[in-house]
Amino acid sequence: MTKFIYAFHGGGMPKTPEEGAKMMAAWQAWMGSLGEAMADPGAPVGMSKTVTSGGVSGDGGSNPLSGYTVVNAANIDEAVEMSKGCPILESGGSIEVAECMDM
Repeated sequence: MTKFIYAFHGGGMPKTPEEGAKMMAAWQAWMGSLGEAMADPGAPVGMSKTVTSGGVSGDGGSNPLSGYTVVNAANIDEAVEMSKGCPILESGGSIEVAECMDM
């Protein structure tokens, strides 16, 4: 199996504790559905800085990362299919799927 990273972009933050509990339950259910494919559940991330040869930008870039997860899959198409049930999609976010290359 090959490792693939899900780079999460956007998505909403819960407005109430009840909404937060519902959101957390949805994430736990989706992650549980991945079973043995789950390599690293990852985590949400805070505001980032973008470093280039021209300097540092503190605004998180044009499409800031909001979290990540690493899964095992036979190929990128299988990894994409597994990502389609992720709760971030229901809150307006997106998922970038990329193969983790061995060096």
